[in-house]
Amino acid sequence: MEFLKQTGKILADYYPQLLSGVGYTMLIALTGTVAGLLIGLLVGVVRTAPLSQNRVLRALHRVLNGLLAAYIEIFRSTPMMVQAVVIFWGYAFLNGGQTLPLIPAGIFIVSINTGAYMAEIVRGGIISVDRGQTEGAYSVGMTHAQAMVHVILPQALRNILPSVSNEFVINIKDTSVLNVIGVMELYYMANIIITRNHKDFQTYLIICVLYFLLTFTVTRLLRLLERKLDGAKNYTICGSQSDPAAEIHIHEQEDESWKR
Repeated sequence: MEFLKQTGKILADYYPQLLSGVGYTMLIALTGTVAGLLIGLLVGVVRTAPLSQNRVLRALHRVLNGLLAAYIEIFRSTPMMVQAVVIFWGYAFLNGGQTLPLIPAGIFIVSINTGAYMAEIVRGGIISVDRGQTEGAYSVGMTHAQAMVHVILPQALRNILPSVSNEFVINIKDTSVLNVIGVMELYYMANIIITRNHKDFQTYLIICVLYFLLTFTVTRLLRLLERKLDGAKNYTICGSQSDPAAEIHIHEQEDESWKR
């Protein structure tokens, strides 16, 4: 009973700090995921683009591919906490001791880290699109860029949506490592509260519950988005080559074999 009273008192006394930490955590995670997805799209498209027939352009493309591959390997092979320290204090070292603003620094670190993972996710999504889709686009006169924008990427984005959602959830949790440079996210706020009330277990338990609520809510919302994009299971195809007025009703039957 005393434990519950202490936990409730912490919530009552420090809820402004907790809400502030939740807000900064979601801001950094959401912005970093969106920026990382854009970086991943750019890198993934470049890495899957066909080589030019021009020797100079082909050589430049190979050099760029090498640099992008190095970026992906470096940021996927090192912990985000180490990246945060190197980038934050490296900038200060090169800029005469002047550090980056904390929140923009946190967003930048999460963005470039996420971009490395997103690049491979996007590349896999592009490769997963049936080759016939690309050939069909070329056969109607589309360039590679047009085929990528109008045919390949829309399908690839739907294929990678579960992985993008997973990266978002990971980023919500990984923002906690940014406390090493002083970003005032949720875990950093927990440490401040502990220095004032000396209730380690109760405070960390509250933080644990808050992280769970954030990730659980985001996961369910993104799952709803996936279902929305999938569309209705039952639909009607109107018209055909032989009979424009025809209607074909498609009804997806639920697999009930598991009930047997």
